[in-house]
Amino acid sequence: MLDYRYGRDEMRAIFGADAYLRALLEVEAILAEEQEALGLIPKGHSTAIRKAIPKVSRDRVEAIEAEIRHDIMAVAKALAEQAGDAGRSVHFGATSYDIVDTARALQHRDALALVADGVDALISALAGQAREHRDLVMLGRTHGQWATPVTFGLKMAVFAAEAARQRERLAELRPRLETGKLLGATGSGAALHPHTLELQDRVMARLSLNAPLATTQILGRDRLAELVQWGGNLATSIEKFTLEIRNLQRSDIGEAAEAFDVAKQVGSSTMAQKQNPIACENLGGLARMVRSFAAPALENNLQWHERDLANSSSERILLPHFYILIDEMLCKAVEVFRNVQPNQERIAANLVTAGGLPMAEAVLLALARAGMDRQAAHELVRQVSIRAATGEASFRDLLLAKGKITKLMTAAEIDAALDPANYVGHAGEIVDRVLASLA
Repeated sequence: MLDYRYGRDEMRAIFGADAYLRALLEVEAILAEEQEALGLIPKGHSTAIRKAIPKVSRDRVEAIEAEIRHDIMAVAKALAEQAGDAGRSVHFGATSYDIVDTARALQHRDALALVADGVDALISALAGQAREHRDLVMLGRTHGQWATPVTFGLKMAVFAAEAARQRERLAELRPRLETGKLLGATGSGAALHPHTLELQDRVMARLSLNAPLATTQILGRDRLAELVQWGGNLATSIEKFTLEIRNLQRSDIGEAAEAFDVAKQVGSSTMAQKQNPIACENLGGLARMVRSFAAPALENNLQWHERDLANSSSERILLPHFYILIDEMLCKAVEVFRNVQPNQERIAANLVTAGGLPMAEAVLLALARAGMDRQAAHELVRQVSIRAATGEASFRDLLLAKGKITKLMTAAEIDAALDPANYVGHAGEIVDRVLASLA
């Protein structure tokens, strides 16, 4: 199982061995209750089965399983032992994966509720940064080089909008995961015909789960493949968001950083000055693991005829690890973006250091608006910018030295074109639109 350092108690509890056993027993109990209501088992048997549940121990189940080598039959036998005469009605007409898949659906239901809360919290943290820093102008970068200005608020709004799309995808897939089944050994429902479909609906309603349209012995694992693909997509989004902070935290940029406890936190065992983006880097590593789950999740949808057992062992490992790591990533990402702070002094200094070069587009468009051919303006500004980049003179001075430019633009107009604050376009409006969409 997972290293002790990963996973919240709330998510771990859902996938613990005792919790899983209780889910299996709860499905057996509700199945008996609804069977009794339909007259399929003797009256009073479901009450006895329900009362027997607290008496069933995991140790006893495991002892039976060690003897008979069948996990769900071990649960049924342990429950029957404690139910007296009603034990003959335990697991009546059911197959193992009626119980397993329905119990797993209960785990999905509870785990996805925690995941959904985590996604909401991440969106809120990103939106808070977008709102607070709506108009903080900074260098944009493409291909790792200076580009036209953006705002820190716009960066965060772009991330918030992406996280919101992940929330939409999660809402779409949840009903498919929160689905149980009681259709028997091959999906025909023959064992309890003609009551099977009604019984399935009643049991699923009691458990707040959905009933499937059609299954084999097991629910189609396309559901799990969809879940894990979505989780890989979410993990990649989180890594992308935090990768931006890692890059901005580089010593040569220094425009933003994850929180660092200067009173106690140690960045390096030898380099005492270090303040490393350890949370963001940790999230990058966890994202790699979550993405690696995609292949087994897809392969588990491959079954021989009405089912084989190849998916079972994989899912025992896959599902708890998937959910615990997704939950871990969400919690850590929320903390990163609740506490990240842009360094406004470095942002301003880096704009100055860029020497106006990121404003080349603004200058060439101003020249074109003043009457110069757009392509000619591009070539002229390109030549000037290359000279400025060599350190020959400042970009501004080289622009002012070009008669073709000063013929069309005054020094004040050139200065206006070189001001990053004048060239953030609709950034603030876009932030506002994103925030409104999240409300």
